[in-house]
Amino acid sequence: MRPTTVQAYRWTRQEFEQLGSTGIFDPEERLELLDGEIFHMTPQSAWHATCIRFLEEVLRRIYQRGYDIRVQMPLAIDARSLPEPDIAVVTGHLLDYQEAHPTTALFVAEVSDSSLAHDKERKLPRYARNGIPDYWIINLSDFCLEVYRNPVGETYQSHTIYHTDDSVSLLTHPAVRIPVADLLPQNS
Repeated sequence: MRPTTVQAYRWTRQEFEQLGSTGIFDPEERLELLDGEIFHMTPQSAWHATCIRFLEEVLRRIYQRGYDIRVQMPLAIDARSLPEPDIAVVTGHLLDYQEAHPTTALFVAEVSDSSLAHDKERKLPRYARNGIPDYWIINLSDFCLEVYRNPVGETYQSHTIYHTDDSVSLLTHPAVRIPVADLLPQNS
């Protein structure tokens, strides 16, 4: 039977990984697979990279044993998605993932400037659908932290915006307060 309309081909995670292993993609390209679509990510600004490092330093002080803090590494959340969040915290040790990428995370964060719409409209529904309980967007456009929690379907029931004079805690460590100013570089 012939299709009656033009349809896009949706890649599986396995096909995407096989394409990568053949060398078809330039190793320097930043690509992500979301719901079968391959997205080319723009290069990072220095400001973006600095925010990732700020958050990484904070998380390494909090998550010391029994966790792996993954910076821009794949998260195999479903058969058609392989996002590379700026930071993900997963349970276990880094050697637990030498054969396969983790399939879930306790915490995911994206640093967003030019990628803000992509992180909200494409990534947020995938993270929610796959049960990521704590999703943060460090929003460099509005100079704030957006925290999404309580995933239901393809959305989060809780959305809170924090500014540099606020502090926030992780779901896994509610007693530890993190000053939002520690996550955002000083605007000069």
